[in-house]
Amino acid sequence: MSRFLFPRWSNALLPTLMVVGALLPLYVVMFVAYGFSPKTLEVGYAPEQPVPFSHALHAGELGMDCRYCHNTVEKAAHAAVPPTQTCMNCHKWVRPESPKLEKVQMSYETGQPIEWIWVNRIADYSYFDHSAHVNRGVGCVECHGRVDQMEIVQRHEPLSMGWCLDCHRNPVDNLRPVDQVTNLAYDQRTELTYEERVALKNLYHINPSENCSTCHR
Repeated sequence: MSRFLFPRWSNALLPTLMVVGALLPLYVVMFVAYGFSPKTLEVGYAPEQPVPFSHALHAGELGMDCRYCHNTVEKAAHAAVPPTQTCMNCHKWVRPESPKLEKVQMSYETGQPIEWIWVNRIADYSYFDHSAHVNRGVGCVECHGRVDQMEIVQRHEPLSMGWCLDCHRNPVDNLRPVDQVTNLAYDQRTELTYEERVALKNLYHINPSENCSTCHR
């Protein structure tokens, strides 16, 4: 009987096993901390922002178009966060004495941007183009919900790969006329017949890809 418990070749595995044993707990902690974080999965995630901006007031009661602040959605992948100048276009005269505007005024005077907290964010290894969607009749509300009714913006959808693929496989129910993309109260499922939505799909030449490279570039 051999006096060795393991064959000699297993010695070559020892360095690898030591590295795996040292790093595995770190990966587990990172997976639990990030993979199950509200920032990546939780519908309803609503972080406190540095300035208490009410979409219910601005987009809802005042009826401001989404594109006044997020002015790149029709021509760029990202929906730009408005610079402080955009806020001050109104707030130089509208309630300038409000304490809620102190950080806005300081940002305007110093040129230092406000550090808004990202609410609707997909993973860094994924690519999403706002312009490709809004220019083909996918309304803001399909991803962001009724922002015009949110005092504090919260995540409305999981923004997961499966959720995106569901739409790519059956886009018809999510299509509306392009001139209604920022009308958050518009419901194409009641305003349009199925045939009319199919006609929009053909009009806008919509044939969403399910290839991995579409989003993972």
